[in-house]
Amino acid sequence: QVQLVESGGGLVQAGGSLRLSCAASGRIFRIDVMAWYRQAPGKQRELVATTTPRGSTNYADSVKGRFIISIDNAKNTEYLQMNSLKPEDTAVYSCNARISTGLLRAPEDYWGQGTQVTVSS
Repeated sequence: QVQLVESGGGLVQAGGSLRLSCAASGRIFRIDVMAWYRQAPGKQRELVATTTPRGSTNYADSVKGRFIISIDNAKNTEYLQMNSLKPEDTAVYSCNARISTGLLRAPEDYWGQGTQVTVSS
């Protein structure tokens, strides 16, 4: 079994910064990719950023140049540094990881519980 535990959400003024963390634990054989998604009220879930254990990253256009995703392979933890936050960044942010729990086991998607990020204007 694998668990993803997030931390770091909260309330911040526009222009401020927050850092989210997501720690994966349990029976982890290999992490293929880790990602952050967000969902604002009344909107569909949006992919924010992805990273591989080798540090290959991708970002949604809406956050490029403001958000930085990173991974600490020794801790099986990913981070999302969010700078220059805007009110439209307000959402529930969820971490996701594609993890294999054994050599012969296909990777599966796991999700964190979600953390609220609110940016006031």
